[in-house]
Amino acid sequence: MNSTAERIAPAGPEARAKTAAAVAAQHAGAVDQEARFPHEAMAELRRQGLLGIFVPPELGGEGASLGALADICYALGQACASTGLIYAMHQVKMGCLVRHRKSSPAIEAVLRKVVAGQLLLASSTTEGQAGGNVRSSEAPVVRDGDRLSLERKATVISYGVAADGIVTTARRSPSAPASDQVLLVFLKPEYTLEPIADRTWNTLGMRGTCSEGFTLRAQGSDANLVPEPYERIHAQTMVPFAHLLWGSVWAGIAAAATARAQSFVRQAFKKSNGQLPPAAGCLTKAVARLHDLRGLLASALRSYEQALGDERSLTSLEFQSMITLMKVQVSELACETVLEAMRASGLAGYRNDGDFSIGRHLRDVLSAPIMINNDRILANLATTLLVTSLPSSIDG
Repeated sequence: MNSTAERIAPAGPEARAKTAAAVAAQHAGAVDQEARFPHEAMAELRRQGLLGIFVPPELGGEGASLGALADICYALGQACASTGLIYAMHQVKMGCLVRHRKSSPAIEAVLRKVVAGQLLLASSTTEGQAGGNVRSSEAPVVRDGDRLSLERKATVISYGVAADGIVTTARRSPSAPASDQVLLVFLKPEYTLEPIADRTWNTLGMRGTCSEGFTLRAQGSDANLVPEPYERIHAQTMVPFAHLLWGSVWAGIAAAATARAQSFVRQAFKKSNGQLPPAAGCLTKAVARLHDLRGLLASALRSYEQALGDERSLTSLEFQSMITLMKVQVSELACETVLEAMRASGLAGYRNDGDFSIGRHLRDVLSAPIMINNDRILANLATTLLVTSLPSSIDG
């Protein structure tokens, strides 16, 4: 791990993200083929000081905006989807700690450590029979005097082995219902991870996230608890940050695929003395979908930023429906964009070798609709929308 002294002097976030993305792109093929953690890209993200960028200046960070984080995710998504998603998941956890610390000295100490050591935080919100229902926890916090412990069978902890800390949900106590949750943060060596033998990570795409299953055992105290109730953290930060930052990664994948298709069509145009290839129209569709995709993300980001500081707006049915539906739309549009880019590129895009290959991008982006499964989201919203009034005008 790099110390603060070993990191480079800060430049603008955009320039630093571009440098990190270049390293990520260089190793993206190996990360995918070997299903390994993107060590080189993460080392560069640390060197660029980008892991603690959201932490406010008074705690040693830069106080970057969510928009800046989204731009970094977009750049990384174009280079290496696994690196982009790892960075996005880390920043979702950072958002929860920063926004809900309530001046807790212990949580602020964690944030200072993240900045100073450029620590990487993983997320453990999926377990057991609950599957992807992150608003339900099986494992409880168990207290013994002023100490607490937690043991949870996590079916997925992305990049858990490579992380420097874990942010996890749990039931408040053994007697609490599954929906009465708390959020905790543990840094090494406050926890151990024991691999679940039959949960090896051998997937179609996003192979570098190394999202394997573990039994998480943690020991701590009330200092490990994020002060605010998880219900508020989930609605006000966890969901919006996840959908906006994940969506930015998926948009980055779509942009990279579209750029490859554009290069292929441009080359074919030159070689054929001004004749467009048969599937050139698919490039037009890909560009149009990418434009829509970016527009959806930008609009949702503006809506979220406008609602910040207004708890009623953030927790309103209208906002929560918008942000979750945005996830569905963005994930499906990203898949459609990459498919159109592949059609525009023909066999050159379908091949796994060559400068125009889109195979990795397609495999990676197909994870988007199943990360917090779109069918689950739509089914949950269907019940909610039964009691929602539909707009009575175009702008209403």
